[in-house]
Amino acid sequence: METEELIKADDFCTHYEVDYSLIESLQDTGFIEVVFIEETYYLHSSQLRLLEKLVRLHQELGINLAGIEAITYLLERHEAMQSELRSLRNRLRLYESNL
Repeated sequence: METEELIKADDFCTHYEVDYSLIESLQDTGFIEVVFIEETYYLHSSQLRLLEKLVRLHQELGINLAGIEAITYLLERHEAMQSELRSLRNRLRLYESNL
């Protein structure tokens, strides 16, 4: 794995003024994956958007990890339902155009 795709966890914590324990907690709950290479912890750049959102929920809104888990679950369900709704609408249009 190339380090170009990775961001140093220390750099992320410094930039967002967050303690590394939050990163560890998010890793323990399975939200993110932390990679250990040559005595340094790294975050995948593909997880950056999710990680920023989780940090904002925690810092700006004061939501604890259990609350973040619940919110994330509900947002994922909402997105799945939106996708299903789009699919059903497309199928309905197909049936309506064949009438």
